[in-house]
Amino acid sequence: MASKPADDSNARPIAHTRKQTPSAAHENRRTADMTVDNSAESTATVKGGARNPSSHQHRPILLVQTANGRSLEEVNSSIPVPRNKTSFWRNLAAFSGPGALVAVGYMDPGNWITSIGGGAQYGYLLMSVVLISSLIAMMLQYMSAKLGIVTGLDLAQATREHTGRKLSFVLWICTELAVMATDIAEVIGGAIALKLLFGIPLVVGVALTVLDVLILLLLTHLGFRRIEAIVAGLIMVIMLIFVYEVILARPDVPAMLEGFIPNKTILGRGQLTMALGIVGATVMPHNLYLHSSIVQTRDFDRSDDKQVANAVRFATWDSNIQLTGAFIVNCLLLALGAAMFFGHGESLDTFTALYNALGDQSIAGPVASGLLSTLFAVALLASGQNSTITGTLTGQIVMEGFIRMRIPIWLRRLVTRVISIIPVLICTVIFGGKESALDSLLVYSQVFLCVALPISMVPLVWFTSSRKIMGKYANPKWLAALAWVVVAVLSALNVQLAIQDVSELIALL
Repeated sequence: MASKPADDSNARPIAHTRKQTPSAAHENRRTADMTVDNSAESTATVKGGARNPSSHQHRPILLVQTANGRSLEEVNSSIPVPRNKTSFWRNLAAFSGPGALVAVGYMDPGNWITSIGGGAQYGYLLMSVVLISSLIAMMLQYMSAKLGIVTGLDLAQATREHTGRKLSFVLWICTELAVMATDIAEVIGGAIALKLLFGIPLVVGVALTVLDVLILLLLTHLGFRRIEAIVAGLIMVIMLIFVYEVILARPDVPAMLEGFIPNKTILGRGQLTMALGIVGATVMPHNLYLHSSIVQTRDFDRSDDKQVANAVRFATWDSNIQLTGAFIVNCLLLALGAAMFFGHGESLDTFTALYNALGDQSIAGPVASGLLSTLFAVALLASGQNSTITGTLTGQIVMEGFIRMRIPIWLRRLVTRVISIIPVLICTVIFGGKESALDSLLVYSQVFLCVALPISMVPLVWFTSSRKIMGKYANPKWLAALAWVVVAVLSALNVQLAIQDVSELIALL
């Protein structure tokens, strides 16, 4: 590959040295800005992101290093893809995988209560909200993937390059808080799933979630392609479980299809609040950083415009297919709430309440059984583990991109998880292990996500709409205009959600 250095730790293997984008002057400024002392860098790379042992064999291995290479350097360009003309399906298979990791964020435990609760309270009315949210997600993830492929930078790196060190540090803090807020949802979901499946007390379950760092260590040694396969497999488990449960629930299909048509009754106070919750829980800021990085794991010739165009095309196919799967899961969650629990929405505000309701014939009807409850808990555990994998990767991406600091992935995971479980443990102990308190904490943790979403969306739309940065791959004017409208609307909705959550918290205090 013309754009990769053979063996030089000072070289900066930037994918966007093509003549189309960006300009040579822009590239020179970036290379100069990114130069660091070789003594701090112990991870020189060769083709495929592999380590070159001969160049640093006498240097100590540091826990904290300077991140000055490509995004997720250890796996960047590590997965081969067809370079010659080949079939559509072979190309799709080679580029499929990153979309699965992204789709995880759109079906994590934070989505479950809002989607099932929306169906339980308002039937199929909010199906249109799930549809619109998914279409917005597809648009944003397309832009994120395109940014990574065309420029060779993930969103954090691009933001650092165009904002400077000081502002990047502030943005990093905000993004880290959002990642930790997401991690809180994973801790709570995992701990509750362990309690439901094995009777493990919540305090113990919360502490046990720290051990998932061992799972992550194992996965990192299997290779990135296998991580993608494991995540896709867990997504399939979640989907099959809810397909089975919804089939048993026998939803009103005509009413469900009618729900995809927006209705003005959504603007009612209660309906609008639930709709805002669904939108806020669906579009996740950390996915924009994640996607712009992991699409770079594919090894194509970044100096060949045809291969770049091919990569953008099939990354978009991969993303849209996987997000369609996430859309189906969210529809199934809402349909499950509508078919089984309509009229009981006020009492189904915790995971345990949903678990118990699936086994209670007075609520779920004659199809209620212990099997349905168990499958629900298994899906919850699978969802939490999936989110753990993607959350850790995102944390590494934003740390390296915004402040150019790299630490081992196990240490990154351990620190993030320990910080995240502290408020969960405190809440669990103070409230005597009551799940309702944990679910309230989960809701309030979403405030950080509300703040972080505009921070990630604004630069993404700005960069991908700039012809100077993206060249011919810049968003067309109609798409850029639509994206800015979406940014404005989602930002306003998230500010409203944040104000609402903070007001409720103050009222409780």
